[in-house]
Amino acid sequence: MRTVKATAAAVTVALAAGAASVAAGRFASDAALKAPPGRPLPSEPRLTVHATAAGQIALTRHLAALRPGTYGLAGDGTHAVVGPVLETATHSADTVVRRLERVTRGTPEPGDKVRLTPNVHIGDPRSALSLDYTDVDIPGELGSLPAWFVPGVRDTWVITVHGLGATREHPLNVMEFLHRQRFPVLDLAYRGDRGAPRSPDGLNHLGETEWRDVDAAIRYTVDNGARQVVLHGWSTGATMALRAAVLSALRERVSGLVLDSPVLSWPTTLRALASARRTPGALLPLAVRAAQGRTGLERDRTAEAARLTVPTMIFHGPDDTLAPWEHSRRLAHARPNLIALHTVPEAPHAAMWNADPEAYEEALRRFLTPLM
Repeated sequence: MRTVKATAAAVTVALAAGAASVAAGRFASDAALKAPPGRPLPSEPRLTVHATAAGQIALTRHLAALRPGTYGLAGDGTHAVVGPVLETATHSADTVVRRLERVTRGTPEPGDKVRLTPNVHIGDPRSALSLDYTDVDIPGELGSLPAWFVPGVRDTWVITVHGLGATREHPLNVMEFLHRQRFPVLDLAYRGDRGAPRSPDGLNHLGETEWRDVDAAIRYTVDNGARQVVLHGWSTGATMALRAAVLSALRERVSGLVLDSPVLSWPTTLRALASARRTPGALLPLAVRAAQGRTGLERDRTAEAARLTVPTMIFHGPDDTLAPWEHSRRLAHARPNLIALHTVPEAPHAAMWNADPEAYEEALRRFLTPLM
């Protein structure tokens, strides 16, 4: 009898431990599968505003605060735009002073907690950039997908697709540039975004299923006069663009791809996001298995990249801790006649434009010119 009771107790403990492991894996996988759009990713450190002055803002001294370039600065109810570090300003031992370009929402105050974000603009193309645009609805697999359409005279359209932690405001960073090049631009909101239908399971599939919304956008552009389409995606939006260029029934209309910080190894990205949420290392393999079980994600996406047939520009850099640059470097090395890699140092995930807008836009101009 004692043996039976001991065995039963051991089984109960094992089952409880197994259930706890499953629950822990699911919770850890939420860092990526339930990442809310428009909220800075957990990999970005929280900085404190120490002081503000005319055209200046002092932030906690941190490697993130020392990055070159132009960034949004998002806080609780506030948004501002900061430029480069001001070398001539007085910096204390624990602060960094950057140029304060403008305040777009609220007022940053000393003591506020803020994060740097690639989103420089808030609003729509008209309110943010003074560009005329039209709200359009794209018939999608799950329902109507809202998008901003900025007209242009060319018959090659550009479809922009944001990624993790962002909204369709993120592509506004390059909207003025694309407008100067006279491209019509369709800036897409896809499943899970505000105003768009939810995925059936309520989870982010990291591009695995969301690419079908890009496919719907391609169909919309063709139905409305586009002869060819260039897909420009960031993060998981780049993954979606890549999948659409290979899998869409209208892939022959895709003349080029621009991939910014593409997520080519979702397990690596998921582990990085879970780690940023302070998930213990022992739970990270469980998080990956949970994500695969919950979404059916395929581990290897390089096979799709090997099927690419259109010119592709990748913007990526070695300081991206969420989507390792090494995968992009290997991809470009394997297909040198088709894929160009523009390496951007000192830029976090999906912020390659922010680190050096002029160099980014010049590389983009050179890539797009033959596709016009």
